[in-house]
Amino acid sequence: MSSRTNDDHLYPEGALVTAKVNPSVQLVIVKYLQRIYYCAVVGNEHAKQQAYFERELTLTNP
Repeated sequence: MSSRTNDDHLYPEGALVTAKVNPSVQLVIVKYLQRIYYCAVVGNEHAKQQAYFERELTLTNP
């Protein structure tokens, strides 16, 4: 069994999303591992990455 699950996710790496709890902060998906999205705040690359489940995220309007 692989520790990396890459074929069952909704959002690709590099997608712009927001967290449902704080929709004013734009996030970019850095990586997806074991059903967890690791996101960075757009414009603040030095900030600590945040982890979210798919149900906690929504796509940013293009």
